[in-house]
Amino acid sequence: MEDLARPGPLTAVLDDVAAGRFPPADGGVTIVPPPSARDTGVIGFTAHAVIFIDADPGWVAAQLPPDDLSGPLTPAFLQALCARTNRRAHSTDMLCVAPPLPGPPDIALTPEPDLAHPRIARALRYRDEVRAWRADGGVVLIGRGVAGRWETAVEVDPGRRCRGLGRALAAAARHLVPGGAPVWAQIAPANATSVRAFLAAGFKPVGAEAHLVRGGLGT
Repeated sequence: MEDLARPGPLTAVLDDVAAGRFPPADGGVTIVPPPSARDTGVIGFTAHAVIFIDADPGWVAAQLPPDDLSGPLTPAFLQALCARTNRRAHSTDMLCVAPPLPGPPDIALTPEPDLAHPRIARALRYRDEVRAWRADGGVVLIGRGVAGRWETAVEVDPGRRCRGLGRALAAAARHLVPGGAPVWAQIAPANATSVRAFLAAGFKPVGAEAHLVRGGLGT
């Protein structure tokens, strides 16, 4: 993970975005070093993309089709990055952020010690300092992800869905994040239920993100 005492360029971009200051909508591409050996990917904002990768910037730029605002998140470009770095691409997610909220959450939570829970086990592969809580019917967690930002994820038990619990868990994350930091969420656009829950909990869509994870298709 990125040294939090010495924030890098991607951290600066994310801090600005969380504060409402976005990269210029100029059709440009910003290429920065990866914040850690774990994190490589592309974040698309309005008419501007930020690519964090350990590769020659000239080579990266040469792979992009000219005058194509969608180019940095197209499958062809992501596949080129994967082949270059021996990584594989996850889905392209909607990237959201929300400011913290004071006081305790409005929902009763207890610490969740079961690290084998699928949602928690997945978080441990991609985040540091993971903390998880269980509610009656669901789980909420936070952890440090890309560039050390605090990220959240929620899971609602099948029998408790479509009753507002997802929204309550997403809102709880805004109370649980430490140090007055913003909290981020990556949401699959096809998961309309989750999208609605996070929007209702006060998360704001700011872009799209494709994360490239270690281990190519041939490994």
